[in-house]
Amino acid sequence: MRTAIILFNLGGPDRPASVKPFRVNLFSDKAIIRAPIFIRFWLARLIAVSTAKASVANYALIGGKSPLLANTQAQAQALEEALGQDYKCFPIMRYWHPFAHEVMPQIKAWNPDRILLLPLYPQFSSTTTGSSLNNFREAAANAGLVKPTTTICCWYDDPGFTAAIAALVDEKIAEAQKSLPGVKIRILYSAHSLPESIIRGGDPYQAHVEASVAATHPQLAHPGLEHVICYQSRATPVKWLTPSTIEAIEQAGLDQVAVIVVPIAFVSDHIETLVELDIENRHLAEKSGVPGYFRTRAPNDDPAFIAALANIVKRATTPGLCRAGPPCQGHKHCPQNLHRWPQP
Repeated sequence: MRTAIILFNLGGPDRPASVKPFRVNLFSDKAIIRAPIFIRFWLARLIAVSTAKASVANYALIGGKSPLLANTQAQAQALEEALGQDYKCFPIMRYWHPFAHEVMPQIKAWNPDRILLLPLYPQFSSTTTGSSLNNFREAAANAGLVKPTTTICCWYDDPGFTAAIAALVDEKIAEAQKSLPGVKIRILYSAHSLPESIIRGGDPYQAHVEASVAATHPQLAHPGLEHVICYQSRATPVKWLTPSTIEAIEQAGLDQVAVIVVPIAFVSDHIETLVELDIENRHLAEKSGVPGYFRTRAPNDDPAFIAALANIVKRATTPGLCRAGPPCQGHKHCPQNLHRWPQP
């Protein structure tokens, strides 16, 4: 049975001139800026214009463009090789090319027997997975793409995923212990932040991040190392999830402990790992007197991570192997006090 796997991610600018329109698309999404459309229209442009110069400068540090699409394409190729010729992956980006409507003709031309929607966001949020899935369904309806479809909305505690992350953390722990013998180490599990109001509205993202860490940390070769869950990339002046990664790094300086930063919510390198974590936060750590700063590799196309994705796909497409029913298939239920499908 021919299965089309749709891989969702946020996307990123492919050249300096794309930075502003990319950010306009991002902040125009009602799942991101939860305001009436006429306010969101102007606010998105205000944010994009006011931050354009700094954003272009940051992308210049990593070659003038985002590597997210190339990394997703590499993941797609590796996943196809792991699954075999009856599976084909179609990357779709939310805020820059290739958009969902641009990929529809390719999916229709391949003519799959079924479609599997696989967001590359391990933890569900209405701002990421929810937005991407809604956008895909609208584009599919407009294109007349009608196929049996299975949705995997999150895989935050998948055993293969958490084992792959634990292995990457162990790799960095060994490096840190070798270069800083005798220095105390603290692990910072860093995830993209969200406004607290979105979490209060029923979004399960924070609970999923905490569950990812709870499933990952005990698998480490040194599970006794202390750890902190923190949040990065705050974008607006409202109250966001705390502690911030910045605060956690500054505290590590006060406590004189080395840190290993784990991008627990990111499976591909992009500006938030390559610039925010690797450059800006490293500089902050040095300024704050942190005795050692390390960052684990993002999974990208790491073989263990690709194997985990392949197993997720197989479970979701094999009758009787899914762990939960519609609308979320292939994983455990969200906590009972959280909505399954929070809407923007």
